[in-house]
Amino acid sequence: MDNGNGHQEPYRTNSFSRESSLASSLSLSRSLPPLFINNDVDSENVSEAGDIGDRSLRRRHSSGRSNRLFSSEDLLEQGTNDTSRQEHDLRALNTSSVVNPLTTSPLPTKSLLSPESLNPVKKEEPVLPKSLEYISCLIHLAVFGIVGAITRYMLQKLFGPTVARVTNDGSILYLDLPSNMVGSFLMGWFGVVFKADITRVSEYLAIGLSTGYLGSLTTFSGWNQKMLDLSADGKWLYAVLGFLLGLFLASYSIILGVETAKGFRWLLQREASSSKERNSCLEVNTFKRHIVSMTLMFLLLVALLTVSATQLVKEFDKGTSEAQLWLGCLVAAPGVWLRWFLARINGRGLGKDGQYLRWVPFGTVIANVVAASVMAALATLKKSVNTTTCNTVASSIQFGLLGCLSTVSTLMAEFNAMRESDYPWRAYAYASFTIAVSFAIGTVIYSVPVWVVGFS
Repeated sequence: MDNGNGHQEPYRTNSFSRESSLASSLSLSRSLPPLFINNDVDSENVSEAGDIGDRSLRRRHSSGRSNRLFSSEDLLEQGTNDTSRQEHDLRALNTSSVVNPLTTSPLPTKSLLSPESLNPVKKEEPVLPKSLEYISCLIHLAVFGIVGAITRYMLQKLFGPTVARVTNDGSILYLDLPSNMVGSFLMGWFGVVFKADITRVSEYLAIGLSTGYLGSLTTFSGWNQKMLDLSADGKWLYAVLGFLLGLFLASYSIILGVETAKGFRWLLQREASSSKERNSCLEVNTFKRHIVSMTLMFLLLVALLTVSATQLVKEFDKGTSEAQLWLGCLVAAPGVWLRWFLARINGRGLGKDGQYLRWVPFGTVIANVVAASVMAALATLKKSVNTTTCNTVASSIQFGLLGCLSTVSTLMAEFNAMRESDYPWRAYAYASFTIAVSFAIGTVIYSVPVWVVGFS
């Protein structure tokens, strides 16, 4: 930056990259309103509240920082607990830099930087090679995704018409409502409040729990398809009420999860000193621990796939729901992987520099809309073919692949972050857009053929 002597100070690298990044953006911030910059940061943060995919891994292996102004990746790098502090520092920087736009001699950069920027710590180097990190993530996602699908099946049976008789296919209390509520509640615990703590133990465990398990435990495509079934039968009021009730219960489930998790965290603070010593023993922070953890998860994945394949052979010809479960478990992993890769575009926005609609998590939107559309197409296929084999295979893909590709827990994490931001209307616009587009496409693909052809 201009130091007042007519020449520019060269950029610093490595541990001083944050200081040079803030300094280089100082002159630009004087030409922009501070609310514009703060809104840009807020937009990125809310759209990345649920998931950012493999960007967390790619960032550690990147040779240099992105020069994008005040990227939320820089904020997330410091952990979720430091986000508010970083935003406060950035707001202070923006306010100081625009008080007098006509000033020819700006304040020294060091007086505007936080103490952490003046005394930067050494950037953490990745323990595993990039290829092994991706492999470890994929294994964790597959294992937790399969477990999440199995949990969803068990909740369907528990609350369904055969046991508790709370949910059924013909009412607004659809079969996946309990799993969406439970998954959203647990997202408040493990995907919001305790996510940073779990990440310190193992980043792959955090990804497996939030993206793999909770993302697969909940399903947006199944929810949308049940409402399409109601509308195809002429129960339009039930379909509308089903969407409203599902959104209301899921959104308040994550709120309840966040509040109860905060209370539990307060209780744990009394044992903070001893818990730190125990947590240090559990952290997967060495190459050996990573290899052991990855090997154990791989063996668990092989066991899950072996059991699923064995049970599928026994149940496939019967065309039972158990056959759909086991085949669904075999195809669940690709759905989780695809959703994880799509999450990398959350917070990227539209336009050349991503300056438009950065608050919209487009990765989550694409995953949910595509899964709902394909599920509607398979539902039409089942009605047109109407054979045991077709029903088993199509229902398995709907339950496993598409159920794990779509998610309600991540949607609710993003919804809750938008609701608590400076622009709460975005939460309802985001949810309404996802629901409306998915339902409209599903109506064309599924309901219209049912009405025209007259499928029973």
